[in-house]
Amino acid sequence: MGVIVDTIRMQYLNNVKMDLEYKIQLITQARMGLTQSASDLMQVGSDYSPDSPVVKQLNQRQAKLKALEQKLEQQMIQYQARLQMVKTEYEACRSRLYENIGHSFRYN
Repeated sequence: MGVIVDTIRMQYLNNVKMDLEYKIQLITQARMGLTQSASDLMQVGSDYSPDSPVVKQLNQRQAKLKALEQKLEQQMIQYQARLQMVKTEYEACRSRLYENIGHSFRYN
């Protein structure tokens, strides 16, 4: 019975692991886009004088982009922590599965 339960659990954990890895990939892509957008804003702002209202507005937008990037960073850290927990549980489950298989096929 333990072999079946551990096999099912490993399949579930593998699905969770793949989902978390996908989410981390999406966050990484979003962060790269935000970094590019912030860089583009700074290039546009360099054409104006520092006291211009346009520059102030661009600085506000850049600050919002940085805040969003920080939120994404925090979310990625959470996903990475979850991923590590899933990997640890997967390894424990696999170890238990191999142990159960060994006990099942041991001949006295």
